[in-house]
Amino acid sequence: MVIAASCASAPGLASAPDPSALPSPTPFQPEGGASPAPDPGFDAQNIATFTPYPTVVLKNGIYLTPQVTVSGAAASAAIDPLTGLPGADPNGLQRRPLAIKVANFPRYVRPQYGLTEADLAFEYYSQQLETRFIAVFYGNTPNMVGPVRSGRYFDEHVVRMYHAFFVFQYADPRELTYFMSGDLNPFLVLQGFGKCPPFFNPKIHETYNDAYFDVTKWNDCAQQLGRDNSPQTLRSSFFGETPPANAPLADRIFTNFTVESYNYWQYDPLSGTYLRYQDVNDARDEPSRQYAPLVDGLTARQVSADNVIVLFVPYNFANENEQEDEAYHVDLIDSGNAFVFRNGRAVPAHWFRTDIDQPLLVTNLDGSPVYLKPGQTFFEVIGETSTLAQDGADWHFGFQTP
Repeated sequence: MVIAASCASAPGLASAPDPSALPSPTPFQPEGGASPAPDPGFDAQNIATFTPYPTVVLKNGIYLTPQVTVSGAAASAAIDPLTGLPGADPNGLQRRPLAIKVANFPRYVRPQYGLTEADLAFEYYSQQLETRFIAVFYGNTPNMVGPVRSGRYFDEHVVRMYHAFFVFQYADPRELTYFMSGDLNPFLVLQGFGKCPPFFNPKIHETYNDAYFDVTKWNDCAQQLGRDNSPQTLRSSFFGETPPANAPLADRIFTNFTVESYNYWQYDPLSGTYLRYQDVNDARDEPSRQYAPLVDGLTARQVSADNVIVLFVPYNFANENEQEDEAYHVDLIDSGNAFVFRNGRAVPAHWFRTDIDQPLLVTNLDGSPVYLKPGQTFFEVIGETSTLAQDGADWHFGFQTP
């Protein structure tokens, strides 16, 4: 079945680490105060509503609005605005994107299927020491994506930014009620029975972690269900083949979410991409962290990214009840600090969400646009109080919330 969602209110934003101060071997903490404390009261009937439009909060320096234009080949209808490259499927861009939740835990769900076919993906902290992915598919139409997992509050930001259908496997009752209560109603795709929506169970794992989605069958299903699957006007990122000049080296990018969930991206000069390595052990029980390549079961390729972008974003709770269960609101609105990694280089940056229904603007510290390498982009969404340490060409991000 296909059902629908709404959006969450955004608590006030706290300041984040200043990327203009290039990191030293000592981790640094953010300037300013912490995010607001959660509301001690809980009213199950009081469903949060989303702030309809962001008001840009200037956290560091002056925001110079970049001129958002697309020229040359990037203006062509055959060019995917999310990658700056032609879509592999000529009909793939004649529809809405699909934002699909993909599991990362328990570890037996690996290898996941379809991650190498995504235009872009976001990884964020979910709960119980684990992370989860939401991947956006537009230029490619893989026949197997998953395992598909449950929705979280954060996912709504991605769905809105990319005008996407949201494919997920249920959610916590509070979050499911939240999703079903608003204007995203026609665009939520929940696992059901039958062939439409095109979920299937290949019996690779236990039933709950064995739901996969066939993107190739979605267009016909959407038409059958009467859903609006028309092509969307999406703002393109700024893409350029020329690597950033005079930027610090970045061979490896470590993101330590928790003792259970940690990863790094290794720059591969031959392909010009970052290759993903994922945790294989619980660091609480072992003397050191151990990693292995994260491989896509669909393509048999190691998961890679042309651009890795680390976003510092507020993680908050609406009330004590949600805090006890780690039901985070990850507030990707307004603005914050970031680091962009491409071609083995690190670029200090800011992110801005100046339009609630368009992708992020990522700028240099002077407000000029950061040019991404054409190809896939992977976002690591960490708390705005997270730490950063640099050790030569290794960059270490430590996930932290107030």
